[in-house]
Amino acid sequence: MEITLLGTGCPSVHLERYGPAQLIRHGATAVLADCGSGVTQRLLAAGCPGAEIDALLLTHLHSDHIVDLFQLVISSWHQGRDQPQRVYGPPGTKRYVEGLMALWQPELAQRIAHEARPSTAALEVEVTEIAGGETLPIGALAVQVVVVEHQPVKHAFGFVFRDNSGQGPRIALSGDTRRCPALIDAARGADLLVHEVFVHREMPVVPGVRSAETVANVAGYHTLSSEVGKIATEAEVGALMLTHFVPPGCDRVALLAEVAADFTGPVMIGEDLMSFDAGTRRLRHDAAHIAMGHLGTATTG
Repeated sequence: MEITLLGTGCPSVHLERYGPAQLIRHGATAVLADCGSGVTQRLLAAGCPGAEIDALLLTHLHSDHIVDLFQLVISSWHQGRDQPQRVYGPPGTKRYVEGLMALWQPELAQRIAHEARPSTAALEVEVTEIAGGETLPIGALAVQVVVVEHQPVKHAFGFVFRDNSGQGPRIALSGDTRRCPALIDAARGADLLVHEVFVHREMPVVPGVRSAETVANVAGYHTLSSEVGKIATEAEVGALMLTHFVPPGCDRVALLAEVAADFTGPVMIGEDLMSFDAGTRRLRHDAAHIAMGHLGTATTG
């Protein structure tokens, strides 16, 4: 089971970190978690065009996690997809998708008539609204839905991925959340925890950009860099990979030192298109291939 970070950024535009998105591949199953800015380009770079995605999971309906949903639909159609997009998301997802597709309907009607492609099935979106505690069967995967704490967002989820047999490695994905006991419990013993991080020391007050209240409020619904290593230790995970960096242009060396002081297992500062295979414990990024060995290997049951 492999996870690829397609976008490790946040709403702040950054040239190296695109919008939040992750690709999880297991056997012949490919699942996209979130759909941030630039995701279709990153999918292509990861060798899995949108046409090949079995399902899209949405952690919540913040704009940076859903902004490229229509681009996913239209580009997948252009890539020859011949089946509807399957989208799983929190309450409100159906209304959002229906509104999005209605907004683009005149353009779609023109394209359909003019381009004369063999199928329009890919322009249909099948939405399933999900709730915490569910386990979603998606191909070779079983996906546990975990309620996380991202208030004032009413519905926000993390996900735990494993083989649908219940055996083998597990990968936990935090979504956007402050420190969340329910996520820690769900991730306990996972081979990999992919967790968001708010680097508080790098978010100073900037007149005209953000006030002290802005910084405090943003910090209040994310996980501080001083907490995320402790969370990984408490969850007894095999390895920790950081993503959704706020701000995106943080000091990687300082962040690694801070988090590693609280977690003795492998810590990875995530980068766009970085992949980790939880079964073989191998990390890939660009031309680098790294075997992580057995240090910190979690127990699975």
